[in-house]
This record gives sequence, C-alpha cells and structure tokens, in this order.
Amino acid sequence: MNDLCVDVGFNSLIKKNEVLCGDNVSTITCEDGTFIAVLADGLGSGVKACILSTLTSKIISTMVSENIDISECVKTIAATLPICQVRGLAYSTFTILKILPTQEAEIFQYDNPDVIFMRDGKNVELPYVSMNIDGKEITHTKVKLLENDTFILMSDGVIHAGVQAGGMSYAFGWERENIVDYMEIFSDVGFSAKTLCSILLDECYAKYSGSPGDDSTVCVVKLRKRNQVNLLIGPPENPDDCDRMMSLFFSKGGKHIVCGGTTSKIAAKYLGKPLKVSLDSGDDPSIPAKGEIEGVDLVTEGVITMNRVLEYAKDHIGENALYGDWSYKRGGAAEIARMLFDEATDINFYVGRSDGYKLLCRKSRKSRTSEP
Repeated sequence: MNDLCVDVGFNSLIKKNEVLCGDNVSTITCEDGTFIAVLADGLGSGVKACILSTLTSKIISTMVSENIDISECVKTIAATLPICQVRGLAYSTFTILKILPTQEAEIFQYDNPDVIFMRDGKNVELPYVSMNIDGKEITHTKVKLLENDTFILMSDGVIHAGVQAGGMSYAFGWERENIVDYMEIFSDVGFSAKTLCSILLDECYAKYSGSPGDDSTVCVVKLRKRNQVNLLIGPPENPDDCDRMMSLFFSKGGKHIVCGGTTSKIAAKYLGKPLKVSLDSGDDPSIPAKGEIEGVDLVTEGVITMNRVLEYAKDHIGENALYGDWSYKRGGAAEIARMLFDEATDINFYVGRSDGYKLLCRKSRKSRTSEP
C-alpha cells in the first residue's frame, strides 16, 4: 500500500446544554502500517457518557492494535466500564474499522448505525455476519479496498437528527438511506476526509435546527493515492543559493506553489519563463491577485496570502468551520488551501530566510497583533 495512504477526519456535535461530548473517536497507526479507528457512543450524555465512550474507544483501539481477538476486547470492556448508578448498566456502543497494509478492511459493529461504504461515488452495502459475544450481537465484515474507497462511521445522534424537539420534522429521524443519498453527491468530488466529515455534520446541525438533541459524531476514513505538494516562499538568505534552492524545489515530484513577488521573479528567471500577473483577485479583494509562470502550478503573493492560509489551517485542524470559504472560492489563499488540505497527502515547505523577507514577516505579525 506504498502508493496509497489513509486519510481520516472526525468531529462531533455536542448535545445542547452539555459541555462534554458523550461520543469519542480513537485512531492508531501501527508500525506495520495497520490503521485502526474506533468510534464509541457512551450511554446517556454528559460526563458519564464521555467517560464510558473514552474508555471504550481507547481500550478497544489499543487491544485491536495488539491483534487481540474481538471477543477478548468485548469481555474486557464489560469488566472495565463503571456501572451507572441510575440505570445499573455499563454500556457503550462501538464501531471498529481496521485497515491492513494488504488493502483489506475489517469492520466490527455493536449497536451503532451501519458504516456507510462509498466506492466510485456510490454506496455499496457490505455483507455482514453476526456473532454473539457475552450476550452482545456483534456484526462483522471484510472488504478488499480500492483507491478512493470511503468509510463513514457515525453515532446514532446523526440518524436521529430532526426527531428531538427543535429539529426539523422527521418522523423517524434523518435515516441512514437519506444520509447515503446526501453523501453520494460529495463522495466522489475529491474532498478530503475532514471536509466530508464537516459537510455531513453541518447538514446534521441544520436538521437539528442548531440545537442538537443528542451527541452526534462522524468519522470519515478514505483510502487515497499519495499526492505530493511543494510550496516555496521567500528568497534564500544567501542570494548565491537561488539556483540551488530552485533546483531542489523543482526536482521534487507533484505540484509546485510559489508564493511572494521576489520569489516568483527568481523562479521565473530560473525557468526562463515570463512572470504574468493577473488583475483578478478572485472572490476576496483583500487577497492580492495571483500570478502565472509556465511550469508552476500556482503563483501567489506571499505574506498576506499565507497569513490567510494559516488562518484556514488553524481552523481546519479544529472545527473546520471555514471550509466553505476555501472549498469553492477563487483566489490565491483559497487555492493554496484546497491544494494543501484536500489534495496533498505529503507537503514539502521551502522557506527562504533572507533578512528582508524575515523583516516583512515580523511587520506582518506586528500589524495583526497591534491595537486599533
């Protein structure tokens, strides 16, 4: 699986009036390349549910990574989870996804909604077999994977969207088949796992009319082909190193992004191609216009553009609330964000250390932190 990699993105909506989420996702990548994701949903909501789901996901993911049989995992969970004094139960649902280096996936499920499996933009229903472990019905399946195959794991809060008070009118909730229809629209567009997760949770939030009646968690796992992106910003500290830096930068495979006016001029000179500047700044007039050099995939301004990309990046690793700003917009910052967040699996940054460029960066940071 050297030319393929696992792309994962997960997030949650917390039940209204609660501080902690009762769902938890744990992921592990083993030394041999085996990837494991566990989504657990603790009984109830709030602190107790959070403890139950966290213990479940952490214990199961650790045990599965050590190749311990699923029956032992279930028995360990039953013996470990604290018993709720109100309900007299120690209970957490779970979904286990295990992807092997042989490009084979294995799924175990207990009381969570069935995993959605997308291939070539269409849902594929997987054949499950049931097993009884300590009175619990566990469903199990295996599937051989292809590039861009996508799994959507979710807690029952997602399929209950709209049922609870305050939500849109769905007599039986936002049923799994409706979620399948909705996600088929986006699954084959080229979005990353993180963006697909955000798209689904945003719609779930809308179905709840902004007031989630239950913890709702989505974990998207996608098998992607490795895609390298190289980004160059700033001239080298020693002007004599320009050709060496450009030679190293352009020798790398994949797409190439050049940021900054001076850096673009150096790249154009090295390639022997003219630097063309567009007057179109795209959808955001606050971001300088792009440029164009034959042999370079994207040419942009430097500090202002990259500051916006940094804002997008900080949000992307968290709530990803700004994905709508960069997923569809035209302009340098949005295009860099798409290439880095949605397209790239491996990124090489080449950052010049010239005194003039470092001074410019310091001035930019100062302007963003100074009082109005």
